[in-house]
Amino acid sequence: MGTFVTKCKIENVVDRKKSAVMQKMLVDTGSEYTWVPATTLEKLGINREKKDLKFVMANGQTVTRSVGFAIVRLDKYFTVDEVVFAEKGDLLLLGARTLEGLSLVIDPRRKKLVAAGPIPAA
Repeated sequence: MGTFVTKCKIENVVDRKKSAVMQKMLVDTGSEYTWVPATTLEKLGINREKKDLKFVMANGQTVTRSVGFAIVRLDKYFTVDEVVFAEKGDLLLLGARTLEGLSLVIDPRRKKLVAAGPIPAA
């Protein structure tokens, strides 16, 4: 399918005036979580809610990171999700959980995100 990047906006859940635009987030359905630089999340006042979570990187290495809550916006779509406090050397990722919350799917031919359509209900 190939990889591609997209732009999104990260906002503080409590104070939406505190926001940052992430110019290049790698769209990665292999990552459960969205990874944002820790320095950015700290500047936005986003707290580390879950600490010392273990993650397995694509190379098999296990790392420990913290997670907080943020609003993630992509064009007219938005969701509240858990985001990882990425450290220096970590990739900036837009993960599968966030894509599901945004109700977006990957169009592999055009290498872009598109609306997933109606949300299934029981």
